[in-house]
Amino acid sequence: MMNGPREPPEKRGSLGDPVRRSGAPAAGPATVRGAGGSSPPTQICITIDTEFSIGGAFTDPVGERPIGEESGNCPADGQENGLGFLLDTFRDHNTPATFFVEALQSAYFGDRPMGRLVARILRHGQDVQLHIHPCWLFFRDADWARKLARTPPNDSCEGRSVAEMQGLITEGIARLRRLGAPAPIAMRTGNLHADKSVYRAMAACGLKVASNLGVAHFRPRDPDLHLKGGRHWIGEVLEVPVLTYRQLPEWTRRPERLLTITASSSAEIESLLWQARRAGVPTVVLMTHPFEFIKRRHLGPAGQRANRINKRRLERLCEFIARRPADFTAVSFAKAAPGWLETESVPDPALKAPLAAVLTRTLMNMTNDFIPAA
Repeated sequence: MMNGPREPPEKRGSLGDPVRRSGAPAAGPATVRGAGGSSPPTQICITIDTEFSIGGAFTDPVGERPIGEESGNCPADGQENGLGFLLDTFRDHNTPATFFVEALQSAYFGDRPMGRLVARILRHGQDVQLHIHPCWLFFRDADWARKLARTPPNDSCEGRSVAEMQGLITEGIARLRRLGAPAPIAMRTGNLHADKSVYRAMAACGLKVASNLGVAHFRPRDPDLHLKGGRHWIGEVLEVPVLTYRQLPEWTRRPERLLTITASSSAEIESLLWQARRAGVPTVVLMTHPFEFIKRRHLGPAGQRANRINKRRLERLCEFIARRPADFTAVSFAKAAPGWLETESVPDPALKAPLAAVLTRTLMNMTNDFIPAA
C-alpha cells in the first residue's frame, strides 16, 4: 500500500465536503482570452481506459476465453487501430494523454501482455494511471468455469466495504507496478461505478485523484456523487469526472450523454469545449478506449474493420487543441494533478450540445455501425 503525506485533521474535509487548501486560490470562473482576459487555457484531459476483454468467457466458459493484446492493439485493415493509432496520433499533435491501465487482468494473463502495452505507452512519454475491473480476480480460482453457476462475478466497485476496496486498490497498485508503470497518483473504477467507500479506500492507499464518475453512463445510488464535471473534493480525494452534457430535452429517454469519441461527434465536442471556455470551466475530461477505433460489430479475422469515423474524430480533436493554444491545452492527470490539488472544488458545468449536431451524429453513428466500409 502506498502511504502519501497526510494532512493535519483540521485541513481534511468530511466525505462530500469541498476542501479549500491552505493558501490556495479559488478555482472559480475564468475570463476567456478571446474576450480580452488573460486566464489560463482550458485544460482538456483525453483519457484512455486501456483494458483486455472478457471475450464472452463468463457467458460461455466452455467455448470462449478472454482476449488479451489483440483487444488493445485492435488490428484491422492491415494496421493497428487501437494503441498504435492512439500513440501515433498523440505524437503527431504533441498531445499528452492519460492511459488508465486495467491492472487486475494479470490474474488471468500474467504480467507480460499488458506489460508490453505499458512499455509502449511510457516510451511515447504518455501518462499511466490505475484502472481496476474487479471481475478479473474471479480467474484466481482454478475452477472458475464451474464456479460461475453458483457465484456470478461482481465487477462493480459500488457497494463494497472500505476494507474490501482497499484490498482491491492495493492489489491493483502492486500489479500495475509489476507491469512497469510508476506509482500511480490517480485511479478510475471499472464501469465508472463508485461510492464513498471507494474514496475512503483511495485515500488510505495514497491515491489523491479520481476520475470514477460519468453519470450519463452510470448514476451512483448516492446523490452526492451525481457530478457531471468540474473538480470535487470527496473527503481527501479530488474527483475529476468524465464530462456529462445535455444532448436532448429532459423529458426524452436519454437527455444526457457522456463525452467520449464514440458517443460524441466532432461538432458536439468542439461546441462543448467552446462553451466550457466561455463559462470559465477550467478542466474537461473525455474518455475513450482502444476498441472504439475498430468496428466490433464485425469482429473476426475476416470481418473486423477500422472505425474510420472515430479515428477522424480523435485526430480532429487533437488538431483543434493544437491550433488554439491560447484557449485550450491538453494535459495529463500526472502533469495537472499538483495544481488541481492546491485548489478548492470546481462546480459542475452546464453544457449542452447543439441539437443539429446531436441529430447528425445519431445518423452518422447508425450508418457507421451497420456499414463495414463506412
